[in-house]
Amino acid sequence: MPSKIVSVGSCMIDFTCFSPHLPKSGETIIGNRYEIKYGGKGANQCIAASKLGAATAIVASLGSDIYGQEYLKIFKENNIDAYVQIQPNHHSGIAHITVAENGENSIVIVLGSNALMTINHVDSAANEIKNAAVLLCQFEIPLEITLHALKIFKGHGLSIVNGAPATKDVHPDLWKLCDIFCVNETETEVITGVQLQGSSSIQQAIVKLLDKGCNTVIITLGEQGAVYASQEDRTIKKVGTTRVQPVDTTGAGDAFLGAFAYFKAYHPTLSMGECVRRACVVATESVLKFGTHASFPNRSSLSPDLFA
Repeated sequence: MPSKIVSVGSCMIDFTCFSPHLPKSGETIIGNRYEIKYGGKGANQCIAASKLGAATAIVASLGSDIYGQEYLKIFKENNIDAYVQIQPNHHSGIAHITVAENGENSIVIVLGSNALMTINHVDSAANEIKNAAVLLCQFEIPLEITLHALKIFKGHGLSIVNGAPATKDVHPDLWKLCDIFCVNETETEVITGVQLQGSSSIQQAIVKLLDKGCNTVIITLGEQGAVYASQEDRTIKKVGTTRVQPVDTTGAGDAFLGAFAYFKAYHPTLSMGECVRRACVVATESVLKFGTHASFPNRSSLSPDLFA
């Protein structure tokens, strides 16, 4: 049986406006175009891993609308085993995204059906979860559901939790249940209360997260790459990436996490630093295209050296 990556997480419908710049508070601007795409951190990370060649599955909740039905087709097209609960008389989760010409974005999400996931639904996929090489979780579904999935999985493989969207009130059990906790700069500041303004503040933030009980922490830094540290070695290690001119950074963090999960599952002998480096390469490729799923690179479009 091949290594499998399972995501217990969210599905979102992305309503995206492209504009010259991000609007300020109280400002109305005229955009360039509008698109409806499919996203959500749980689905995004799963699809990013699948496009690299991973066997994947998702445990999720969708609404009884046309978007939910379309998402089921997307999972099938990407060879993802879908353990999906359809919520009668509820809409699927939505994300309102604004993308500026410089690639920056702002996002507002409404959880919709994602907020209605149940423990019983997760239990129905318990065997799939236990047999996974890597479990991916995020904060776009109720925390008790994420905790339950992590408890089912504990001792069976590598668990990765993406602390997004960030919250100050993280249940203390989560820190000890997950093996790797990954956040970006903004999320780090919300969770730790530390303003990231250089290497010393990054070190301070990582130590705060490790003190909570995390085994390993990764902080993604956009065009600057990523840093990581662990209980075994609390000194931060920096991994750089190639500087590019982004067209759309939406989903870059999900591309990173899907790729990182892939390399952990399918190249288990690689060092932590090398897995982070290769995931940064995939994430960098993703910002060169518009959209989320469409921007995630296929294995065939990447250098064979990345998979050696």
